[in-house]
Amino acid sequence: MPKLYEYLGLLVMFYANEHEPVHVHGKAQGREARAEIILVDGQVTEVRFSDVGGRPPLKPTERRNFEALVRARAEEIVTKWIDFFVLHKSVRPEHISGRLK
Repeated sequence: MPKLYEYLGLLVMFYANEHEPVHVHGKAQGREARAEIILVDGQVTEVRFSDVGGRPPLKPTERRNFEALVRARAEEIVTKWIDFFVLHKSVRPEHISGRLK
């Protein structure tokens, strides 16, 4: 489970056996959401958020923080996806201590 970010109590990560489309999971104390990053011609065009079946959803504040992080870092997440799943490189987690603007 490659961890990408720690942000305001959230863990944002890939599962190691993931599949396309590019997506990440946001977790906090057993709660979880998913963000799917839509690419058209290699460009991020949309981010779709959803709950994860069988898991309690993120609390509203956690969900807003997850959405803000993924929107702000969508292109970087795509790069990390390519590094990990295509190029088989390790990805280094990042701890973000301040609120994103």
